[in-house]
Amino acid sequence: MTITKHFERPELKTLRQLVRQGEGQQLEFKLKSNHPDKIMKEVVAFANSDGGKLLIGVADDKELIGLKYPDEDEYIISKSIEKFIFPKINYHLEKIRLDNEKEVLIYDILASEIKPHYLDLKGIPDERKIFVRSADKSIQASKEVKEILKGKKKDKGYKFAYGEKETLLMKYIDFNKEITVTKFSEVAQIPKKIASRTLVLLVLAGVLRVNPSEMEDTFSMI
Repeated sequence: MTITKHFERPELKTLRQLVRQGEGQQLEFKLKSNHPDKIMKEVVAFANSDGGKLLIGVADDKELIGLKYPDEDEYIISKSIEKFIFPKINYHLEKIRLDNEKEVLIYDILASEIKPHYLDLKGIPDERKIFVRSADKSIQASKEVKEILKGKKKDKGYKFAYGEKETLLMKYIDFNKEITVTKFSEVAQIPKKIASRTLVLLVLAGVLRVNPSEMEDTFSMI
């Protein structure tokens, strides 16, 4: 009697391990490319954040479905990246064949050094949108996050004066771990505009970090 052993291909094993992690800060699944506008939102968010992998041909429940005509999906996605994202982003593409002979596309989106990147679906500069990654979601950037991304691009070596409002801010964060623009405005009794500007400056100076949220961003110590 002859026993035949079937060994899983290394690249497929690596893919299964990756998918088991589930969607998160640097991982997103899409089943198909039939809504390229939604896919572009994920691509922009990864480029504006810490980078990440976009898997096409994987269901939300982690099932490896694959693409029957991967070349068509690749063409749609690659053309959409070229057409709708400004400035251009850097990415790598890998194709992995499944046991069912279908393929999964893995787009490895690199964290950009020229942030922010915009999603421009209509070709109208004033309607361009910035997205960032927050846990397993890609969300539209707040006014503060936009200013932080633009400020980091300038890299001026930001400094700040440590005054009364900064003292109140640090005491609040030390006790509560994080703060929002609204709460800082209340605690320091200052206009939200000044609270916003102060928090942005402290992030750019490397004192605080911003944690993007769909509701209201929070700021915490690095």
